[in-house]
Amino acid sequence: MAIQCTILPNVLCNFPAIDESIIRLARKNIDDGFRASVRAYGNLIDAIVQPLQWFLNYLEWVFTNTPWFIILVAMMLVVYAASRNLKIVAGTAISMILIGVFGLWTDTMVTLAMVTVCTLIAIVIGLPIGILMARSDRLQSIVNPILDVMQTMPSFVYLIPVVVIFGIGKVPGLIAVVIYAVPPMIRLTNLGIRLVDKEVLEAADAFGSSHRQKLFNVQIPLALPTIMAGINQTIMMSLAMVVVASMVGVGGLGKNTLQAINNQFFTVGFLNGFALVAIAIIFDRTSQAYGRRLQKHSEVIHG
Repeated sequence: MAIQCTILPNVLCNFPAIDESIIRLARKNIDDGFRASVRAYGNLIDAIVQPLQWFLNYLEWVFTNTPWFIILVAMMLVVYAASRNLKIVAGTAISMILIGVFGLWTDTMVTLAMVTVCTLIAIVIGLPIGILMARSDRLQSIVNPILDVMQTMPSFVYLIPVVVIFGIGKVPGLIAVVIYAVPPMIRLTNLGIRLVDKEVLEAADAFGSSHRQKLFNVQIPLALPTIMAGINQTIMMSLAMVVVASMVGVGGLGKNTLQAINNQFFTVGFLNGFALVAIAIIFDRTSQAYGRRLQKHSEVIHG
């Protein structure tokens, strides 16, 4: 039989929480301090992120102003160079042609520019951190909980501090996407280097290799398949976050999808969702095929 809360003391019925006035005061002080810091260092922050704005705008201009058939041929060549698989190349061509037929080419190019920049930044940030984690158990024990929080935090939450600091626009969305997508790059870089065979490292030591030589000539080449899996996951998470980032001014397919949700346009949402899925499949199949090629190459050399 359930215990009736009305016959028990109030302290047993309700959890003894902190007084609401104290919480409101603490929240106000934290928010005011955060905003004051942003105003004080606003010019410095803008100067730091300005190169990202220029790079993103330039890449977006290149993708949207280059004739569609040149972009299509370039994508097919890149996919073939990475995968050596004609089926994936054919699938890429069909998917991109269908995207163009349904009038989503320009928005797709904007999304591709965003994902490309986010992936490059995530690699630049994640690769060194993953290498440092692989070299230090202490650093790994510090960074892993941070990555756990980053991967379990709801994606919408990332938009709050980013918007407060940078306002509305492409760069805030880009930064939010990078924060959301970088953990797999860090984790899998760390994992790949740690999984390198100890006997191979001992052989490198026997030949008098320095730490730098072991890293660049042994560990990173052998860890490349795992690192490529990290890049693959980073791309997938960037594409997933593009729709959420459209809430703060990121254009492309994510913006169209958000508008379709708000206005209940089923067809528009389906078509833009199809375009996002098509891009995700192209990147996924290509990067996986490239990772398998690297794995086979590594097994041939060190097998």
